Amino acid sequence: MEYIDHHGRETAYRYAARGGRDTTCVFVHGSGADHRVWKSQDRLARDMAIAAIDLSGHGDSDDIATPPGSETLDRYAEDVQAVFEAVDGDVLVGNSLGGAVSMWVALEYECDLTGMCLVGTGAKLAVHERIRRMLSEDFDTAVETLHRPGWLLKEPESPLGEASRQAMYEVGRRITERDFLTCHKFDIRDRLDEIEVETLTIGGMDDRLTPPWYHEFLDEQIPQSRLVLVDDAAHLLMLEEPETFNEHLAAFVDELS
Repeated sequence: MEYIDHHGRETAYRYAARGGRDTTCVFVHGSGADHRVWKSQDRLARDMAIAAIDLSGHGDSDDIATPPGSETLDRYAEDVQAVFEAVDGDVLVGNSLGGAVSMWVALEYECDLTGMCLVGTGAKLAVHERIRRMLSEDFDTAVETLHRPGWLLKEPESPLGEASRQAMYEVGRRITERDFLTCHKFDIRDRLDEIEVETLTIGGMDDRLTPPWYHEFLDEQIPQSRLVLVDDAAHLLMLEEPETFNEHLAAFVDELS
C-alpha cells in the first residue's frame, strides 16, 4: 500500500503500473467496502496505471469525525483529490458511494480530469428507511439483507458474497452506516449537466440497489456520456463480470488517449 498525507490525515491506496498506456485510473469504492472491491481490475495494470483508494475510515486510511452527509462527502472528496494528484491521475472510476464522490469531485474540486467511469451509482442515492434502521439497530441483519440476490451481487451465496460480507464487517457498523446515510443525503439531479468530462456509465441489468434506469438518467443528463448495461450482474458488476467491465473501461480509456 502507498500513503498520502493531507488535511491532517493519512489516506491509503494500492498502486500498480506494469507498462502500457500513460493513463492513470483512480478507483473509488462504495459503502462498507475498501480498495479490495477492485481486485479484478488489477489485470488492467498491464495497460495503464491504477490506484485503488481506501476512503477515510476504511481499510488502512485514517478515520474522520464528521456526521453523515455533505461534510463526510467533502472529506471523501478530499481523499480522492489527494490521491488523484499524488499519482497524476486521469480518470476517476467510482462504484455506488464512490460514484457519488467522483461526481462531487468533478463538480466541486480542482482535478484535471480527462474522464470518469460511473459504476452502479446514481444522481440520487436514497436508502430505504428499513435499511437505515437496520444499520443503526441490527447490523447483522443489515449485512444479510444487502446480500440478498440482486442487491450487491446477483448470486451472493458465493465466494464473492462471503468476501463482501467480510469486508463490510471489517469496515464496521459505524462507518458503514455513515456511508449509507451519506448516500441517502446525496442528490445532484439538477447539476448533472455541469459535469463537463467524458463519462462512461455502467450498470448491471440485475442491480436492485441502483437499477438500470438510474444509469439511463445519468446518461441522458450528463452531456458527454455513453451508457453500457451489463447482463447477469448486480451492483458490484466489476466483481461479477470483470472481463466485460474491464473491456469496456479499457476501450473508454483508449478513446480518451
